[in-house]
Amino acid sequence: MKIKGKHYFTIWYNDKEDNVCIIDQTKLPFSFEIKKLNTYEDGFNAIKSMLVRGAPLIGATAAYSLFLAAKDNEDPDHIIKKIEHIKTARPTAVNLAWATDRIAKSFDRKDIKNSILKECKKICEEDIKISEDIGVEGLKLINSINKDNINILTHCNAGWLATIDWGTATAPIYKARDAGININVWVDETRPRNQGSSLTAYEFQNENINHKIIADNTGGILMQRGMVDICIVGTDRVSKNGDVANKIGTYLKALAAKDNGIPFYVALPSTTYDKKILKGHDIPIEERSDEELKFVTGLDEHDQIKTVNIYPKNSTGLNYGFDITPSDLVTGFITEKGIFKPSELKDVF
Repeated sequence: MKIKGKHYFTIWYNDKEDNVCIIDQTKLPFSFEIKKLNTYEDGFNAIKSMLVRGAPLIGATAAYSLFLAAKDNEDPDHIIKKIEHIKTARPTAVNLAWATDRIAKSFDRKDIKNSILKECKKICEEDIKISEDIGVEGLKLINSINKDNINILTHCNAGWLATIDWGTATAPIYKARDAGININVWVDETRPRNQGSSLTAYEFQNENINHKIIADNTGGILMQRGMVDICIVGTDRVSKNGDVANKIGTYLKALAAKDNGIPFYVALPSTTYDKKILKGHDIPIEERSDEELKFVTGLDEHDQIKTVNIYPKNSTGLNYGFDITPSDLVTGFITEKGIFKPSELKDVF
């Protein structure tokens, strides 16, 4: 997709310097900065500190981090240790383990560095195709809504910044735009990291998608007033029975949608479906530092980036990164293979 008219992927191999480049998402929307990853530690920290985020992109970054590890040391035991270590960076997103396990099974012990690099590129190429196919399938849903102007609500950022290109929940939106459909997107701000207002809105502004940012608690009244036609969200992991782990607050949106008879769809790449987890209760939920709750970063009146504390001095907080939406609240899953009910997933993937 594009930033200021120029096409970018979210991660790519820089052959001139034999390193990896990413867009530093912690700097958006105020500054667009490309960061070079030169070592395994750079990749691990990029995931842990959320310079990259979104399950598919986390997986790709983890894979490239193993390539960087191989640059330093091509001993197979060294790579296996790094594979296990990087899985601890962010435990909820299943793509991290999926991508690194794929590297573990595929690398050539006689040519470790180059074989890992080749697999990293394949992972990225496949993810772009998956995301675009999700867009094609999701467009069918949007086309079925018989209105002159269609209102879509999404939560967090499941856009191209969360994948390699296109995005998951946003891919149908981009396809609808390309098809000439009039759409408006309600963008949840998504506290505490504000991925909606910082990233999704940034994407839509650069892609000329009509949108409005709303406070996280606004979706309910919009649904009550008939101002939402469909909800489309992404996911970091889906259990075998169709329970959905996604950014904290997704469950509340699903409850409101159910109460108001609004279809609630989850954009699901096959790589994010985890048959090994039987139900959502068993998905590990990342608990992050309450520093993310305490501090807010933005521009002051002089266009200077400032970080301020919004808590009483001695207060502390609890910061779960994700929640679980039960499968009975999910209308269906938009996948690269079609649109399916939760009960059908186990027979598809």
